[in-house]
Amino acid sequence: MKIAITGATGFIGTHLSNHLLEQGNDVIWISRKPTKSNELDIPTFTWSQLQDSPQLLEGTDAIVNLAGESINQRWSDSAKKRIVESRLAAAQALANIVAQLTVPPRVVIQASGMSIYGVSESETFDERSPANVCDFLSQVVEQWERGADLITNTRIVKVRVGIVLGLDGGAFPKMLMPYRLFVGGKIGSGRQWLSWIHIEDMVRLIAHCIDDDRIRGPVNATAPNPVTNHDFGKHIAKVLHRPNLFPVPSIMFKLLFGELSTLLLDGQRVLPYVLQQHGFIFKYPELDRALIDLLLTPPNRKEE
Repeated sequence: MKIAITGATGFIGTHLSNHLLEQGNDVIWISRKPTKSNELDIPTFTWSQLQDSPQLLEGTDAIVNLAGESINQRWSDSAKKRIVESRLAAAQALANIVAQLTVPPRVVIQASGMSIYGVSESETFDERSPANVCDFLSQVVEQWERGADLITNTRIVKVRVGIVLGLDGGAFPKMLMPYRLFVGGKIGSGRQWLSWIHIEDMVRLIAHCIDDDRIRGPVNATAPNPVTNHDFGKHIAKVLHRPNLFPVPSIMFKLLFGELSTLLLDGQRVLPYVLQQHGFIFKYPELDRALIDLLLTPPNRKEE
């Protein structure tokens, strides 16, 4: 298949590109800026090129939209504006391009977020749960998904991404650091839920959503066994043989990171109902297995 990816040089996009190429697909990158070359020798079009010549995407089977300003930064007013506008601009541009194609792609995969459900220590959420727009992140996700609805001439899948575990991007390396320094412990109350997913399952499920024509609408990209923040720390400590004795008070996290602290101080117990109904099998359904792969398995063994 021929698959175009926006935001392809980011954490998830890089892993997804490698996975799709290994599966024998042709991959195209859509970028803000022109690039002369890349390590994978992947053809790249800019947004402006595609707006002028949308036919460059004719024959594309799927488009995966991962574009958007990183949320892993302090949320100043200007940062909030960039976070929202970058997502809406990409969704609008993509809708305009797809509308002009003679034959639209079979599917557009739109990145989204599990923050759409709001936060809770007691409730469990899946794709049938209503949206709860109660804070900045849930507002971002709501607007992001509305942007995807502008594409009306093909199948749309909205992948609501959880905390993605990988060593080369996302929040996980920062979460590991205290344990590597022997000062790990729960964050805040420790009771908040952490709905996680291994990066390998993250890209596998996107490929699954591309292939399965029955899947449309929201899809939770989370492993089937979320844990509390306290249990997450206990699992890391066990795998790394480190203590889990030094809690970080909520107030300290809020002082250091401002509103961004909500990513780890608040949480949701989110389950992947749609994926399991459509036969997706997680390679890493349990946290221990995911952590052992990421932290203890040599890179050469992962390729076997």
